[in-house]
Order: sequence, then structure tokens, then C-alpha cells
Amino acid sequence: MNVRPEIQAMAGYVPGEQPRPGEAIKLNTNENPYPASDKVFEAIRAACETGLSRYPNALGEPFREAAAEVYGVERDMVLCGNGSDDILTILTRTFVGSGELLRLPRPSYILYKSLAEIQGARSEEVRFDGHWQLPPKFAQPKEGLKLAFLPNPNSPSGTVIPKRTILELAEQLPCPLVVDEAYADFAEFDCVDLVAKCEKIIVTRTLSKAYSLAGLRFGYLFAQPHLIEQMVKVKDSYNCDALSIAGATAAILDREWRRDNRRKLIATRTRLIDGMRNLGFCVPDSQANFTWNVHPTIPHKPVYEYLKRYGYLVRYMDYAECGDGLRISVGTDEQIDICLKLVNEAIR
Repeated sequence: MNVRPEIQAMAGYVPGEQPRPGEAIKLNTNENPYPASDKVFEAIRAACETGLSRYPNALGEPFREAAAEVYGVERDMVLCGNGSDDILTILTRTFVGSGELLRLPRPSYILYKSLAEIQGARSEEVRFDGHWQLPPKFAQPKEGLKLAFLPNPNSPSGTVIPKRTILELAEQLPCPLVVDEAYADFAEFDCVDLVAKCEKIIVTRTLSKAYSLAGLRFGYLFAQPHLIEQMVKVKDSYNCDALSIAGATAAILDREWRRDNRRKLIATRTRLIDGMRNLGFCVPDSQANFTWNVHPTIPHKPVYEYLKRYGYLVRYMDYAECGDGLRISVGTDEQIDICLKLVNEAIR
């Protein structure tokens, strides 16, 4: 079969382990441990009663209007997608051609590199420094550079680049800067307001994390309207179904649920950080719903395997020259207490 050589050569993105329901406690894929807002389920039921025989709104207009209201932007600055991975794919297809260059930090979300490979494009990784900040090289122009991805907060570290620095990076770059804010609902700030200030800044979001809707698959982005017009040409005709549009719209409008959920997870995140540090791990101050845990002397993979043996899945990640570690998602207080107990047993 004539499969493209770029596809044959690439390894492909490998998601975290997904056991069948009830088989394990999942602290490995940054899902929210709490159920979504009741209003989400009410909206989905209503959408089902209306019927599914017709195509959904092609642009997800109900959600665009709701997001514009919540974030104080124009509706035409919002684009919807089938999860933020779909949004990242649309961006790559819109801006990066075959043989052109996509820039990303390292270590960060490993899907970025896969998107470049699928496009037949090149990727350039710029390593974070020892404080999880970016060197000047990240903003330097380079021939063929068409797009830069910047996850903020970053995965796996949970750390952030200051907003002022992001604006400076965008002003120096010769291409759009995509600020991937999959975890920004757990952070102290976001960059949505920068989109109106600088046309090169595009902000992506998801409902998978802070809204407990990983199974719904709904993402969105903010960009200036003239860029949205071009991205609409690239997206699938109906990339969001009627049920996801209804559920996502109800979710983003339930601000009280979001505030309460955010408060609980941040409190538990503090317990997790303190607990892992007390066990001797080096843990950066996280502004996401997970922590990055590196022990100076104890191997990480046996700890991961010990937890898995007792039904607790965390993410073991090895970035070669950047080192390995354990990324642990923030669960409920009870889940984190048991996880800390197992980690303590594993390192003794």
C-alpha cells in the first residue's frame, strides 16, 4: 500500500493508559475526578428530545455566543473543535505547510511533534531552562518558521510563563504563537485578553479538564476574526456534534460549578505537592491539575509499577536528555491520600 513515507516513519502519539471502568484509579491523564455540572446532562437530554436527524450548527454558534459572554470577547473570535486536539490540528493544517517549520518547547505536550510529522513539516524543540522558563532562542526568527506552540501551564511540569513574557515572545516571533491553555482554569491567570492586543496570539482551550468533560470531546480557541475565517476553511464541516455543543454550552455558562470545582482541586493539589515534597521528591509549583515529581536518587519507573500493582495509575514519562519523572493528576482527597501512602511504601 502507498502509505505516505512521513506516516510510516513516525512513531505516533501514544495516550495514557485507559483501563476499563472500575479497574483502576486513574491519576494518569489529568481527568477531573468529579462529575460534570447537572446542567450539562439536562442540556444533553433536551438535545436528544429535540432529535438528532439534522446536522448540528456547523460553527457551534450557541457555544460561541456563550464563550463570548463568559470571556468578554466577540463571538467571531471563537472557533469550536472536537476537543482541543482537533483545534491544534486545525491550527497546524492552517499555518504550516509541507517542509515548513513548527516550534515547540521541550519537554511539553508530545502531540505537537506528531502534528508536524503528519503534515510533512519539520519541528524544532527548544528546551526549557532549569526554572521552566524559555530561553531567548524560542522567539528568534528562522527560515520556514510558521507556527509556535506554547502550553501554559506546561505539561508535564505544571509551570507557567508570565503573561508579559508571552506578549514579548509573540511580538518577536515572525509567526503566530499558540498559547495552549488546556489547564489555565487551574492557574492564576490566562491570556485570553492578549488575543485582542496582538493578532499573532491564539489561545486554545478545552472542557476536558476543568469541566469534567473529557468524554464529551469539546475544545475551542480565541483568535482575531480574520484568522478564524481562514481556519473555518480547514476544519471538518460539522466537527462538533449536537450533543457536545449543547453540553459544552451549558458547562461554560455554569460559573458557580466551575468556581467550586476549581477551589476543591487547587486545595487537593496543595496536599499532593506538600505530600510528595515530604517524601523527598522535587515538585515544581504547579498551576495545573497535576504535579511533576522527580526524586533525586530513587528510580521512578519502579514507583510507577508499584502503584499500578495496587490499582493506581500515574504517568511515568521519560524525555531522554531531559530526564524522567512521575506526573500525577489531582484526584479526590481520598485518592491522593492513598496515592501518597503507596508512594511512601514504594520508596522505602
